[in-house]
Amino acid sequence: MSLPPGFLDELRNRVPISRVIGPRVVWDQHKSNQARGDWWAPCPFHQEKTASFHCDDQKGFYYCFGCQAKGDALTFLRELDGLDFIEAVKVLAADAGMEVPEPDPRARERQDRRAELADVTEAANRWFRLQLQTAGASAARDYLARRGLDAQTLERFQIGFAPNSRTALTQALRDKGMDEALIVAAGMSAKPDDGRAAYDRFRDRIIFPIRDGRDRIIGFGGRAMAADARAKYLNSPETPLFDKGRNLYHIGPARTAVAKGAPLLVAEGYMDVIALVRAGFEGAVAPLGTAITEDQLRLMWRVSPEPVIMLDGDAAGQRAALRLVDLALPMTAPGQALRFATMPVGQDPDDLIASEGAGAMAAIIAGARPLVDLLWQRETEGRVFDSPERKAALDHALRKAIAVIPDEATRAHYAAEIRDKRAQLFGAARKDRGGPSDRGQRGGGGGWQPRAKPGSEPARAQTRASVFVSRDAGAGILEGEVLLRCALHPEMIELVESRLERLQPTDPDRAALLHDLLAGASSEAGARALENLKADAHLGLVAAMTGQDDPQKSEAILSQLFDRLDARRAERSELTRAEAEIAGEADEGLTWRVTQITRARQRAEHPEMEDSTDLGENRDELSAQLADFVAGEIWRKNRK
Repeated sequence: MSLPPGFLDELRNRVPISRVIGPRVVWDQHKSNQARGDWWAPCPFHQEKTASFHCDDQKGFYYCFGCQAKGDALTFLRELDGLDFIEAVKVLAADAGMEVPEPDPRARERQDRRAELADVTEAANRWFRLQLQTAGASAARDYLARRGLDAQTLERFQIGFAPNSRTALTQALRDKGMDEALIVAAGMSAKPDDGRAAYDRFRDRIIFPIRDGRDRIIGFGGRAMAADARAKYLNSPETPLFDKGRNLYHIGPARTAVAKGAPLLVAEGYMDVIALVRAGFEGAVAPLGTAITEDQLRLMWRVSPEPVIMLDGDAAGQRAALRLVDLALPMTAPGQALRFATMPVGQDPDDLIASEGAGAMAAIIAGARPLVDLLWQRETEGRVFDSPERKAALDHALRKAIAVIPDEATRAHYAAEIRDKRAQLFGAARKDRGGPSDRGQRGGGGGWQPRAKPGSEPARAQTRASVFVSRDAGAGILEGEVLLRCALHPEMIELVESRLERLQPTDPDRAALLHDLLAGASSEAGARALENLKADAHLGLVAAMTGQDDPQKSEAILSQLFDRLDARRAERSELTRAEAEIAGEADEGLTWRVTQITRARQRAEHPEMEDSTDLGENRDELSAQLADFVAGEIWRKNRK
């Protein structure tokens, strides 16, 4: 829904945040200062006796020093009452005596359609839960009891049952006045192409409702009771509500738990999540029957900077983890990391908790390994490096893998970690053969950079950075225009959401604005970023003109902007790969040529150094010359 510029600011100014929060808390009169609009109370988001929850009327924000809950009045209504953004706006507007503007007709049509589909899924969920209590569900109840799910757990996760009937659910929903086409569109029924009657998608299955971050039921997962069923687990089909590649099971409660300090644990399936939650690990989620996707990774990182991937202790679990390495490396950055916790062989989280308890699971989580360890394991496990060629092949594979990491600092730390692991591996091998250690040497087929000598690292870092500055000029303007147009045309966000999520603003305020746009939220930092974009000399005309654009034109412009950003991202990726090959990881021929050229120049310009082989006497000049060589791409001249 598109709101006029300044509407939310006016709304917040009219209603002090303490007036919104006051009915839900008991203010600490000794600690609060009413005259200054400074309020303290026990936090309404977690159980406590002390007043660690702070509310500031002047800034319009709250913050809990215990569980780190924070936000403005709209955030408070959404988090505590489960309202979506527009519902929270309407509640606040009613308190302020303001009317919420009518939405764009197309946006309203889409919103109404989703609301109708959500009514179908909610009705289906109630019906499934009732069926679990019937005589026909006795086998399902026995199975759930054997898996340790008591009545309280069944109620908490709203687990149900679909009877083995072709049309029972479809007929039940039609009896409630729901149109068959709507039932099919919600994914509850399927309609054959030959015109026959619609039939239930879920039959003879235990049903797990899938909710989005706003606690709306968007789809279902069903576990087959029959051993010979075609698919053990079946999910709802793709619908306007449900996109299995962009959602996670149990994401809403997990987000709340992570905000209170719990780790975000990513398990394989529904039962693993339920077992983890029952054992006290509230921040558990699961992908929906598929391998983890880019969108799911981004969703995880919006919840936690370092999710823990729970790997089943079998070959399939290990293969899934190693595939995830290639997906995650191009996306990893500060605040976007992964750790991996491996279960004992033959066990999943549900098995481990059932056999050894929560303490054993806590130990597994504490021992979770970083992504770089999985990369090293994938490239070295089960292999022998007893020749220069095999070592060179390992170095090539590792260089290629980490070259896709977009953040320069993260990429450098990966290279350093791999150098250490390589030195340990090949150093140990040399020690066994009675030879010298390989640590810090360029020989031995490695090609990894030695540890920098004092004085050399700043020059190399400056050289590497200068390449990116020249190639990346203008990307900030493109990014700014995308954010500005999406903020001024919120109805466009849904159409470009998958591309918008791939933005990675380095500016914290822009990052906050991106989060606000994707989450339908509002923050002080995001508002500040929006004002800065409007005031920007390059974007001021965009801000003035975009309000006059029709939605179709805005969509076309956004598509062009994203295409240009994608092109720059691809260019940057290619540059990174080239840079990794020339900036020290190390072409021995290039290193030798640069050394010889430098020595020849020094002999010509400083005859007194003719008998000297120690280039350290003129180290600063050497560093400057090396920088010139790299900037001038001298290696390309030798390939002409």
